[in-house]
Amino acid sequence: MKILYAGSPEAAAETLKILLENQVQCGFEVAGVLTNPPATQGRHKDLIPTPVEVLARENNIPVFTPEHLDGPCREAVEPLECDLLVSFAYGHIFGPKFFAMFKMGGINLHPSLLPKYRGCTPIPAAILNRDEKTAVTVQSLALKMDEGNILAQEVLSLDGTETSGNLLMKAAEIGAGLISGLLKEASENGSLPEGKPQEGDASYTGIITKADGKIDWNKSAVEISAQLRAYTPEPGIWCYCDETAGSESLKIIEALAKDDDDQSNSEPAGKVIRFSKPEGIFIKCGKGQLCVTVLQKQGKKAMTYKDFMNGSRDFIGKVLK
Repeated sequence: MKILYAGSPEAAAETLKILLENQVQCGFEVAGVLTNPPATQGRHKDLIPTPVEVLARENNIPVFTPEHLDGPCREAVEPLECDLLVSFAYGHIFGPKFFAMFKMGGINLHPSLLPKYRGCTPIPAAILNRDEKTAVTVQSLALKMDEGNILAQEVLSLDGTETSGNLLMKAAEIGAGLISGLLKEASENGSLPEGKPQEGDASYTGIITKADGKIDWNKSAVEISAQLRAYTPEPGIWCYCDETAGSESLKIIEALAKDDDDQSNSEPAGKVIRFSKPEGIFIKCGKGQLCVTVLQKQGKKAMTYKDFMNGSRDFIGKVLK
């Protein structure tokens, strides 16, 4: 049984790596890879291939990097005669003509407790909302986004320390195991299981922008900490150093929520309360304080709180905006 794997980022490459390790024992072959075109990065605008493309080429797997899933793309992929399409974090919707090339249809790895958090950013949504659990779900591909039957699912408990980056990599590893089991079953039976329809009310997630990372210091420290974890590694959370015109921005990279102390209760939200050498820089929030341990001024390198304070003696007492 031959599959076409569609994915782009590092997490999708991790899933592909595990599938390649399992393909012989599970009776399938990754016959080709569909991924995003190389993107420009850095000062010199070098074209950098996706992690999935790099891994595929290392394993001598044919790679397709179309801008659109159009006629020329279908003509390029069709000679592979793949039986099944497997997708994870590819970022494009498969149309009926493309989908029709696969006699066994397609499956998609989605890191949420479907039908909750359909769409492109389910992991940040679960962290931002401080959910106690999420899931890794393999669903059948449908023409409408994330509406396919659930074929396999593993529920994960969340402890409030996860970032989007590490939770996505965990989902990639778990998902690879779920997909491998389904592919083994499909290879032996000649078809995928029918699965079960999604039950309950659906919710949807959208694209995250840099503006979403702007800190509202009137929110509680717990909420801001969740925002930080949800937007790590990208786009991060940030604020302005003060309210003056042209104020430089400040990025918070690592921090923990702390309870208020009695002396800070009357201080305004956003005020830098104190510096503790053993702990970090404390910033007043609407409720509680954010203890910052790694931060970065605009145009500067990220610093630990101790190094930062060595060059910013006037930081205590500022009111961040």
